[in-house]
Amino acid sequence: MLSRRHIRIKVMQSLYSFFSQKNVHINDIEKSFLKNCNEIVHLAYSVVSLMLEIINYADNFYEDGKNKFLPDEEDLNPNKRFIQNKLIENIISDKDLIKKASRFKSTWLENDHDIISKIFIKIYKSQLYVNYLKSEDKSLKCDKIFFIDLMNDFILSNELVNHVLEEKSIYWVDDLPFVATVIFGSIKECSNIKINGPFKHISDEKFALDLLRKTITKNESYEKIIKNYAKNWELERIAIMDQIFLKMSFAEILFMPNLPVKVSMNEYIEISKYYSTSKSKSFVNGMLDSFVKDYQEKGKINKLTN
Repeated sequence: MLSRRHIRIKVMQSLYSFFSQKNVHINDIEKSFLKNCNEIVHLAYSVVSLMLEIINYADNFYEDGKNKFLPDEEDLNPNKRFIQNKLIENIISDKDLIKKASRFKSTWLENDHDIISKIFIKIYKSQLYVNYLKSEDKSLKCDKIFFIDLMNDFILSNELVNHVLEEKSIYWVDDLPFVATVIFGSIKECSNIKINGPFKHISDEKFALDLLRKTITKNESYEKIIKNYAKNWELERIAIMDQIFLKMSFAEILFMPNLPVKVSMNEYIEISKYYSTSKSKSFVNGMLDSFVKDYQEKGKINKLTN
């Protein structure tokens, strides 16, 4: 599930926790990191459970409409395409997915926000919903597009959804767009939702733990490198996130022979744009550029550049 970039972000989060605390053992950080990665899977099932609860609510909503004191034609014969389309049928027929997702339905049902009904009513009143019910295109492709648009418009950006997820984990709001991308990719590819473990391959887990360990165990030598190349900057004045990005990149460039130097550099320069200060990108870029050029000239880096 996790891409290499997202693995790097997860490692960065664990390193921030490590460097912000005192007397924390590396084994404890590793356990915390793996738990954090596994919770990505929990988030994915939580998102699926939210959609299933919205579907259940919609089904009851249609049935309740028939029992109104003065039901109209729409109440008596509701258009149930929202809950009876091909994609929903595929999802509901996956008993293993339903079983696992049901473990997380309490996230949405056991709170004071009445979140399920609020989301459905917004959907029900939206032009997206109206247009979908009126559409003559009954294809699976149309159902997929509607479902993805629904997620983007009413789930991912919903303040209540983000609030509930943040209560569960401080990382889940940041992880939500990534998880949604995984779900969307699964829907497009196999017309269902497939949720696997946090790591695509055992090599990804090894990469993650190696990166975590090598950044921590070589910390003192990395700080010396930073001091050497950060002209006119005291270490204490450099943002802790920038220090972490640099230390992680040093770990990859110096101790992970299978990773091209340019890949490592570009990844941390890119990540720094979103997780540190406005000047981080140029600072990290300049530091890494100087470090790599100097170390390559001295023969201290012996691997692919690109």
